[in-house]
Amino acid sequence: MTEFFDSLETRSADERAADLARSLPEQIARAKERAPGISAMLADIDPAEVTTPADLAKLPVLRKSELGRAQSEKPPFGGFAAMDVSGFEHVFQSPGPIYEPGRTTHDWWRIGRFLHACGIGKGDIVQNCFSYHMTPAGMIFESGARTVGATVFPAGTGQTELQVRAAADLGVTAYAGTPDYLKIILDKADEMGVDLSRITRAGVGGGALFPSLRQEYADRGITCLQNYATADLGNIAYESPAMEGMIVDEGVIVEIVTPGTGNPVPEGEVGEVVVTTLNPDYPLIRFATGDLSAVLPGISPCGRTNMRIKGWMGRADQTAKIKGMFVRPEQVAAFVARFDEVSRARVVVTRENEKDVMTVQVESTVDAADAYEAAVRETLKLRGIIEVVQPGSLPNDGKVIDDQRKYD
Repeated sequence: MTEFFDSLETRSADERAADLARSLPEQIARAKERAPGISAMLADIDPAEVTTPADLAKLPVLRKSELGRAQSEKPPFGGFAAMDVSGFEHVFQSPGPIYEPGRTTHDWWRIGRFLHACGIGKGDIVQNCFSYHMTPAGMIFESGARTVGATVFPAGTGQTELQVRAAADLGVTAYAGTPDYLKIILDKADEMGVDLSRITRAGVGGGALFPSLRQEYADRGITCLQNYATADLGNIAYESPAMEGMIVDEGVIVEIVTPGTGNPVPEGEVGEVVVTTLNPDYPLIRFATGDLSAVLPGISPCGRTNMRIKGWMGRADQTAKIKGMFVRPEQVAAFVARFDEVSRARVVVTRENEKDVMTVQVESTVDAADAYEAAVRETLKLRGIIEVVQPGSLPNDGKVIDDQRKYD
């Protein structure tokens, strides 16, 4: 296996700037021509005048809430895709609901670059434990694994004993999935007396990889690296073996801005991640992720030269990613609206035994924990612990999602 995925990773700053000066205005012009939503948003923008990230800062920011409204008015993509839905091989639904397109063309989401950095390639058998149900994560990582020549076992989530048996029978050498779920599989294998020591590499995403969990994998002989990707944008940034920050993918432009604005912050300051993708099929321009990060000065010791960010540092709003799924304030409001006796609810997120724990505190005059638990599964799409509390007992601080996990 070669050290780098391609020559783009080691470009000089001048080479990368020159390439961007050509590709960025081309992308904006193409988006204005083919995507009505982008055309309306950038009606007064001359693409030829947008050749650098600094020029991008003059453009408006596209927020997920705006994309959702556009999709409800003009389904399924709200005019932000460069072709009709029938031109895509896949269409996905994420919580919101938000609809995303997908393609089977070569490494469409650009995950191959990350998996190559993980040391995954031809001869590996990857147990892909990202979900294949409605959301695109399973297909995103399968596409990347195929790109690097690996064989994929499309495992999805759940049925842990079968996951263990398959990993042993197939001789799985690498894992793809959320950070926590690999531990669940390994612990179950220990309980069953099954040897999974052939798994030596893991590429994870969809949640924070806590240092203690990474060390636990390392103690088992597993090198675990993480990437930062979204259903809308594909790969945004990824770790290399140097494990010093996350290297920005070559197919996107990342800005760090003051949350709620489009104004770039000084290098090193924490702000909201705003991404422009160079994907011609789904050309999102200055798409605000709602995630927090900061630029890490310098270049990676691994030799990859693109900008680095510090990784995922929380959310700019109260939205939280729990067990790989976003939980949003509007989902909590939808839960409360189901019950006349419920005045307020608060989602508390903690960590226990290296796993996310979601507790839903419900202010109610009725002790109906079973009904509330079922409603939480339907509205938040996750199982949670229910705590029924007296009306007026929750803090009056405006929070509906209290993320108490520590990310340092």
